[in-house]
Amino acid sequence: MTGRTEKRGFAKRSGDPEQWIRTAESPPRAPGATAYTARLTIDVTPALRGRIKIAAFGRGVTVADMLRELLAREFPPTPGDPT
Repeated sequence: MTGRTEKRGFAKRSGDPEQWIRTAESPPRAPGATAYTARLTIDVTPALRGRIKIAAFGRGVTVADMLRELLAREFPPTPGDPT
């Protein structure tokens, strides 16, 4: 009889944390995209979510675009960051 093989778990991660994160060299996910994008989830109160949605609507942009711009403004690239 053969020995038991190690069964890899469905969502088992590599032992190297650097392999958990996709790098800028990864191919774009969406057609026409210029860079890899990563989803970011945060918890906000329903009231804050409503204010964000109203502000985006008033500016004529999507919530995602408005928040991307805000985050880019607050956290500008530093020298040596990948483009």
